[in-house]
Amino acid sequence: LQYGIVLDAGSSHTAMFVYKWPADKENDTGVVSEHSMCDVEGPGISSYSSNPLAAGRSLVQCLNQAMRDVPKEKHMGTPLYLGATAGMRLLNIADPQASDAVLRAVAATLKTYPFDFRGAKILSGEEEGVFGWVTANYLLENFIKRGWLGEWIQPQKKTLGAMDFGGASTQITFETQDTIENTRNEVMLKLYGQAYKVYTHSFLCYGRDQVLKRLLSKLLQAESYQATVPHPCWPMGYNKSLPLSSIYDSPCTEKERPSLALNSTVTFVGTGNGNLCTLHVSKLFNFTTCSFSHCSFDGVFQPKVSGNFIAFSAFFYTVDFIQTVMGRPVHLPSDLKDAAETICATSWSELLQKAPKLEKRLPDYCAVSTFVYLLTTKGYNFNNHSFPNIAFQKKAGETSIGWALGYMLNLTNMIPAEKPSSHKSILYNYWVILILLFVVITLTSLVTAVCLLRHSKSSTI
Repeated sequence: LQYGIVLDAGSSHTAMFVYKWPADKENDTGVVSEHSMCDVEGPGISSYSSNPLAAGRSLVQCLNQAMRDVPKEKHMGTPLYLGATAGMRLLNIADPQASDAVLRAVAATLKTYPFDFRGAKILSGEEEGVFGWVTANYLLENFIKRGWLGEWIQPQKKTLGAMDFGGASTQITFETQDTIENTRNEVMLKLYGQAYKVYTHSFLCYGRDQVLKRLLSKLLQAESYQATVPHPCWPMGYNKSLPLSSIYDSPCTEKERPSLALNSTVTFVGTGNGNLCTLHVSKLFNFTTCSFSHCSFDGVFQPKVSGNFIAFSAFFYTVDFIQTVMGRPVHLPSDLKDAAETICATSWSELLQKAPKLEKRLPDYCAVSTFVYLLTTKGYNFNNHSFPNIAFQKKAGETSIGWALGYMLNLTNMIPAEKPSSHKSILYNYWVILILLFVVITLTSLVTAVCLLRHSKSSTI
């Protein structure tokens, strides 16, 4: 086996994935699988801007696990990558020097391990979207697969669209035959000899954590920055005091920063009003401006969604909460809308009773469910016909869906532009033929032996 390690340095936390694949199947497909994973304790590396060395130290526990998970004799040949996403993109906007310091500190820690460290970098939103799309379609064998006789087969099924919803950004990526009017949204890929024209866009500041921060800012604005502010997306019975600095510490909200002292606190009081919550969450989008023939929101071009989609990360966790904790099905947009309203109308004590282990995130499921409903329907324009084509999943088989696997596959050139040669398949076919011949000969011998035995018995009688 060969191994590869990718650290997914997201905005809210970092996860480490160890992948494995058979060493003798170069450029194969569907054979790279997740060997193990580790969630790094603490926040994302962008949170360590004032103490970069701590960002490196935070990874040690998971890297030590990788030392155990990857056989010692394989350490030197195991590629190790770190990719940072929207949290670091935001930090790079706010303070480029702090961003560089964090990456340097993280790289210094990674270099102390005996793996083949190949760099720590900030991914663009488009890279994050496209690599997530590659991961999903690779795992589901939509690019190419081995037939039962070992031959390469180009599946006749279409690729899946991919939707990611992280802490600081959200991405949508799908193959389209339509004209992509904005060239920045077009990516041409050649994988296994097949050309793919892919639409992708990443919306910075539209990840879960930044959406909740921006919502607090909108509510403060609506109430003229009073000391006590009603929060229609929080459940009745839930109140919390927050320093203004925790709301305006992001490039996503800094333009709305008031002239008040940022060390002053505001108390938000949950009122559990679904209709008002929808009204305020909808203010986070601009659904009217569009200089193209079609837009999603904020003036961003998007062709019509088509085919099947897979939605992962916070999309999955939100819908999973609705289905498992609230006991509500999600098949149509109306199901999502009704479920969001039900969550909003549920009191804090009832929610705690239903899911005590989720206490930290419980107050925000009303807002996040409402956001997912507005994003998918009014934003991406999924309707009653196309919405049922979205599968909300965390994994494909035993492997997590996200950008990390696609990133590693790209950097290790494990998906060739041209269709792989068939010589390995021919060798494989020889084995199949030999096995079939062995089975036929064995069966023939058994039948012959039985016939001879019967014949000898009848002769003695």
